[in-house]
Amino acid sequence: MTLLLHLRRLSLRMDRPILLVARPTGCLAIAFLVACMSRDDRFAGADSGQASRRAGAAAALGNGYVYTADETGRSISRVDLRSVEVSHIPVGIMPHNVQVAPDGRSVLAVGSAVISMPAGASVGPGRDAEQEHDDDAAGSLLVLLAGASDTTGAVRIPIGRSPAHVVVSADGRRAFTTNSGDNSVIVVDLAARRVTDTVRVAAFPHGLRLSPDGRELYVACTNANSVSVIDVPTLREVARVSVGRAPVQVGFTPDGGRVYVTLRDDNAVAVINTRTRRVAATIPVGRSPIQLAATPDGRSVYVANQGTPTAPDSTVSVIDVTTNAVITTLRAGRGAHGVAVSADGTRVFIANTFANTVTVIDATRQRVLRNVSVGQGPSGISYRR
Repeated sequence: MTLLLHLRRLSLRMDRPILLVARPTGCLAIAFLVACMSRDDRFAGADSGQASRRAGAAAALGNGYVYTADETGRSISRVDLRSVEVSHIPVGIMPHNVQVAPDGRSVLAVGSAVISMPAGASVGPGRDAEQEHDDDAAGSLLVLLAGASDTTGAVRIPIGRSPAHVVVSADGRRAFTTNSGDNSVIVVDLAARRVTDTVRVAAFPHGLRLSPDGRELYVACTNANSVSVIDVPTLREVARVSVGRAPVQVGFTPDGGRVYVTLRDDNAVAVINTRTRRVAATIPVGRSPIQLAATPDGRSVYVANQGTPTAPDSTVSVIDVTTNAVITTLRAGRGAHGVAVSADGTRVFIANTFANTVTVIDATRQRVLRNVSVGQGPSGISYRR
């Protein structure tokens, strides 16, 4: 990987700092943690003798699982929302994004390769623990069993340089990944375990999402200040929509009528009318917004504002879709990055890159329920029923 490409990656991600963290120990650690907790966090340890209260608090986080791509930790974390138990799965890549397949049976992750393995080979558990990162190696798409405790049986598929995000078609047959280093979107046949097509797009594609009907793919191209629109049946780029500075991720409303786009360098979110393919509004949010997602009822869009490694933001802007205005701002963790929403829309999950946590939000009351510790450098996040 060239130095220029590496700098471009750092400019976009801003979530791979090499940090030296002094960790307090003993009684000082307890005092430090309590002091840093919000009031909503403290229930986890405040009444240690009240088992029923702890059980009720855990149940309040919701049902199902949350997966995070722990980029600097080279792992995938799985959070059981009922028990609040966290499992860490070492993987052979530095995963930037993770996505649960529509049928819930598998979890897909993309990232830069850490070790070299033959295409289609299985990954052994813990193989990446002491390996060096290979900047010249192709990126990888990993397909893991959703309930597995390690990567035994997982499949690795080479997909290109600097992969960023992955989405899966509704029928589960194809995956689409962005390759920032190659300015392309890669199409993967998941059954055949191979790349079948490559679609050229604008410079440095990052986040992407499929339209609700599955016919179009919108891709945020960070260095082109635009969103590429791909016609899925023909696999052709059919439009480029200028949106503002450094678009990072896109998100459809459930009816497919609008696409919301984070503009990292404008501290704003652009709104695209998908019928006209024009920007209909621009909404100021927090500093350096990264990911966003709409709720299933189509009423709200949650935006994670990451800030920078030296000046992190920790806020989540909640946009009212009717007015296209921020109606409330919530406090997550340092470096709020990834966003996922539960199937019923009652919970929103934020991956906090610099805090190594996931914030669980009660979307019905607009309040933070808890911060859960996960692996190092969580960026992408996905929900499984």
